[in-house]
Amino acid sequence: MELETDRLRLDALQIADAPVLFDYRADPAVWRYQNWRPESLAEVERFIHQQSTMTAPVPGQWLQRAIRLRGDGALVGDLAVCLSSDGQAEFGINLAPSRQGQGMAREASRALLDFLFGTLGIHRVHASVDPRNTPSMALMRALRLRQEAHLRESLWFRDEWVDDVVFALLAREWREISAGKRGE
Repeated sequence: MELETDRLRLDALQIADAPVLFDYRADPAVWRYQNWRPESLAEVERFIHQQSTMTAPVPGQWLQRAIRLRGDGALVGDLAVCLSSDGQAEFGINLAPSRQGQGMAREASRALLDFLFGTLGIHRVHASVDPRNTPSMALMRALRLRQEAHLRESLWFRDEWVDDVVFALLAREWREISAGKRGE
């Protein structure tokens, strides 16, 4: 899975990306809300090697892709998607703190949604967000995902009970949103 936007390219992680990926994924501001907190550069390299065998989303497996600047190929973040066997997908996104607030997460997520709904014919996409992660909450709303649930203290995560907010979007809703953008 390789996607391009005006500023970004989404493609496979490379071993050369390991130091940058480790730097931002090990940053407490990033891993606070993530399942994966790498302990070493070697762990990141093993993860990239494991991901290198995957070229497209496969039901039941998370596919991680690099988010790069199109111009120089610099790694600025990563994005993951997991398909279910019933026409649904879950996604998540991370950006290096120095790259946040520039619209890159929104741009990369839109490209992913176009791919999931358009190319793969997915029926429904959802994302799970810790409500304390205000930038992610804002991103889901900016993408026009609907908040479907706010589950109170439903996850035991990093030694505490945390809330989980579920956002989702249907293919027909994405088509309407996309048609509206073209008409602007």
